Amino acid sequence: MRESDLDVADVEQHAATGPLPPGDRIDELVAAAHRRASSHGDGVVADYIPILAEADPEAFGVCVADVDGGLHEIGDTRVPFSIQSISKAFVYALVCDALGHEQAFDVIGVNNTGLPFNSVVAIELNDGHPMNPMVNAGALAATALVPGGTAEDKWEAVRSGLSRFAGRELVVDEDVYRSEAETNHRNRAIAQLLESYGRIRVDPLEVVDVYTRQCALLVDARDLAVMGATLADGGVNPLTGERVVSASVCRDLLAVLAATGLYERSGEWLFEIGLPGKSGVAGGLVTVAPGKVGIGTYSPPLDSAGNSVRGQVATAYLSRALGLNIFASSSHFSGGTSS
Repeated sequence: MRESDLDVADVEQHAATGPLPPGDRIDELVAAAHRRASSHGDGVVADYIPILAEADPEAFGVCVADVDGGLHEIGDTRVPFSIQSISKAFVYALVCDALGHEQAFDVIGVNNTGLPFNSVVAIELNDGHPMNPMVNAGALAATALVPGGTAEDKWEAVRSGLSRFAGRELVVDEDVYRSEAETNHRNRAIAQLLESYGRIRVDPLEVVDVYTRQCALLVDARDLAVMGATLADGGVNPLTGERVVSASVCRDLLAVLAATGLYERSGEWLFEIGLPGKSGVAGGLVTVAPGKVGIGTYSPPLDSAGNSVRGQVATAYLSRALGLNIFASSSHFSGGTSS
């Protein structure tokens, strides 16, 4: 989305080097972000997974979780929805934490494909390499690498790991799981293609089942904000105080999200918002300002790339108003002349 679409042209942009404002000011800015984004009525609710089409297109919530444990929220922040592709980011973090930087890099990769998230062409063009963990091929490869001797062991590692990120026990929406399991033919084909290239070395259909379940985990906008804040705080959940993953894993994941988190629109997102983020087709969006906050939004209508329209508008406003853009800085020059 361009600046004109994001409705932020008149927002004063602060430098990322500055501190966050006081909590009551954050509350005011979250409310302003929600108010601005609410007027954007474009976008379409996803329907390629039948049950997702039942989502309320008017539902909209925004939550900011800071690294000190403060929560600033407005709107439908406690409405549950399936995490969908946002799970890719946190499963990748768990895999990196278990296997290390080099193996995750070698097997999964970090480069943007420039193609849709479920592209088969991208696999063939890159000699079977999934390229990055935020497209479906890379996400399936990552799920296959989750530690566990059986598919059930892998699933429990995923569920418990994402629950630690959220700071509460997450459960599967069984209706969403069944709906996706009945329509995930393309993911099965991708997994079997990866197996043929030696990128998946366990039963590919079991991998798809675990991946389908992880996408059906129920979260809300508050959960996403806390999960993002955990990444912002070097892997420590700001509500529970538990270390979920290492600081180096957070660094690696945020770099991958900056490059690939919003699919083929990742470049535009980074140009306009300047933060690592990840979207999901149920309408969720998580964004991370390292050392500061996690932002979670929920609004089901999506743009053509599968990213929440209102979520992008609200996040763009907060990035500027709170001084979160990681590329923005103020001059340290204090005046005077040089000799």
